[in-house]
Amino acid sequence: MSVRDFQHFINGEWTAPAGGGMIDSIDPSTEDVIARVGRGNAHDINAAVGAARAAFPAWRDKKPKDRARLLFDLARAIEARVDEFAKWETLDSGKPLPRSRGEVLSTARYFEFYAGAADKYYGETIPLGADYIDFTLREPMGVTAHIVPWNFPMNMIGRSVAPALAMGNTAVVKPAEQTPVTAMLLAELMQELGFPAGVFNVVNGYGTEAGAPLTAHPDIDCITFTGSVETGRIIMKTAAEHIKPVVLELGGKSPNIIFADTDLDLAVAEASKGIFSNTGQVCSAGSRVLVEARVRDAFVEKLAARTNQIKVGRGMDSPEMGPLVSREQYERVEIYMGIGREEGAEVAAGGNRPPEFEKGFFWQPTILDRVTPEMRVAQEEIFGPVLAVLTFDDEAEALEIANGVKYGLVAGIFTNDINRAMRLARDLKAGQVYVNEYFAGGEETPFGGYKQSGFGREKGLEALINYTQVKNVAIRIR
Repeated sequence: MSVRDFQHFINGEWTAPAGGGMIDSIDPSTEDVIARVGRGNAHDINAAVGAARAAFPAWRDKKPKDRARLLFDLARAIEARVDEFAKWETLDSGKPLPRSRGEVLSTARYFEFYAGAADKYYGETIPLGADYIDFTLREPMGVTAHIVPWNFPMNMIGRSVAPALAMGNTAVVKPAEQTPVTAMLLAELMQELGFPAGVFNVVNGYGTEAGAPLTAHPDIDCITFTGSVETGRIIMKTAAEHIKPVVLELGGKSPNIIFADTDLDLAVAEASKGIFSNTGQVCSAGSRVLVEARVRDAFVEKLAARTNQIKVGRGMDSPEMGPLVSREQYERVEIYMGIGREEGAEVAAGGNRPPEFEKGFFWQPTILDRVTPEMRVAQEEIFGPVLAVLTFDDEAEALEIANGVKYGLVAGIFTNDINRAMRLARDLKAGQVYVNEYFAGGEETPFGGYKQSGFGREKGLEALINYTQVKNVAIRIR
């Protein structure tokens, strides 16, 4: 296939990068270049923010039902071109084609869901007595910045941009440099549908060259970022200079707690899904499995057998698991495998590069058994297809281990005891809790973390809070 070139999308037009440079986008399955995008800098960011600022008043004042119609049209158009988007998402990220297709349809659902909220997110009246009328207005923030990760490139745009636009904000998106293509295709589609110029802008580039100027720009009114804790800290410090709000989703080391009274076959299937989906490159991955001691051997045996059957391959061949996104991520997993072995963890499945691949960033789905809570592989986010198996004796110990990390994004519970499930759901330090199914929920369910997993909530109606500010109006009646 021919290599596609994309410029920035600024003010409704394709704009050459100010510095003239381009960034290669590489298929992780083959290591071939599939596209090139503009290498943005502060000049490009300034132009995009200026376009978004100029477009804001008219978009803000557009009737909510008219904004909703455009967003509904976008949802339907994405669905109509799902195969095209899915193909490019797979080529860009390496993920299996069926998974890409599901994520594209989920993106459409975000635009559909928030289109429905555009004219239904109301203010309130507040009783102050007969001599007053007091009410609140929910107003858009203004120009919103969206720094998108590489693990769900298109889906994460829908997750944050859809509520921002629905509420009357304009947006500047900085995609991950590893996976930029579907952001550009989305811009093409919005251009075709007649979105006003400047409402949606995309500037590609590296974090230090484009991301940093975006978060530091004085005309940005709020920032949404998904990525590492280290980068999140930098963004918080930068935002503090201008007193601007941020929404941060910074990853996790999520526990999946398996009790002896559960259906072990169900727990094995869900634990496998929880860690090996998207090659483990999921912030909410169930990367720690905590198993009650009396069923540990049976559970690990069943899980290892299932893991050894997982087909790894090129994303376009629709395997169960594709490659890691980049050489950098591959080397990160390789390093952590060495750490796990040095710490005394036992490899129950996988643990190496699949021998059948000479090229591509492939890694076997891996289980590290006999892991203890203090090990680095039990504490630190690997962000790959590596599962740490820990053991507990009772509910109190399970809770202590589960909460004993710096993260608090999600947690899974597998038990047939509803009282136990409710106790743990109450006491786990996690923003989302799954019971007897991992990755339960949908676009409608709020998502975000405790502790160093970040703050703010995306998805569901809760996300609209991120993109509105409340104005109170008090009127004295004379």
